[in-house]
Amino acid sequence: MSRSLENLIEESNVRHIAIEGVIGSGKTTLAKKIGELLPAKLVLEKFEENPFLEKFYDDPERYAFQTQMFFLLSRYKQQQELLQADLFHKYLVTDYIFEKDKIFAYLNLEDDELKLYETLLAAVERHVPNPDLVVYIQASNERLMSNIKQRGRPFERKISVEYIRDLNEAYNYFFFRYKAAPLLIVNATHIDFVKSEQHYEDLLMEIFRENRAPVEYYNPPTTTV
Repeated sequence: MSRSLENLIEESNVRHIAIEGVIGSGKTTLAKKIGELLPAKLVLEKFEENPFLEKFYDDPERYAFQTQMFFLLSRYKQQQELLQADLFHKYLVTDYIFEKDKIFAYLNLEDDELKLYETLLAAVERHVPNPDLVVYIQASNERLMSNIKQRGRPFERKISVEYIRDLNEAYNYFFFRYKAAPLLIVNATHIDFVKSEQHYEDLLMEIFRENRAPVEYYNPPTTTV
């Protein structure tokens, strides 16, 4: 890491960073890398603990509600733990924001299920802390599907191109209207912040840059991965 980047991080007021993106965008990988670099308290979404997730990919209509409610309550429990003071970490990094739960709910639930979901959501969401910065990792459907295929998680093998396309559109719609915290939208279709140290450092420079607007877009100059 360059000295200029070290100074930028040290002088930045960004302490709580949330990384977001569609399945396969690399949000968890980026959160882990930043968490190790700072170092920070790292809070990751525990998707593997959801007993309905694999069933959802087999039969979305039947298991959407159970899957959604488990995620909502699990995410809320994690967020409540963030409210407790942590004397050992200057930084906090997460690989999701609580509000993104709505994206999946509106995409997957039926009207009657959605009404029940919204009732519970209204009771808990006002108790959730906002991050200092949200980083939305945006990528093309083709790149997302390629990343999903490469990592080879068994329960993700049944994810269709159509589902990723709909989910990607839903994420874009949500984040183009997001105002709860400062937002950095990153065009990550043609960069690789895992294999390329330069891509990673350039992205960090954007994340910790001072004097940012409420919403900013980062379009890296590189055109190849």
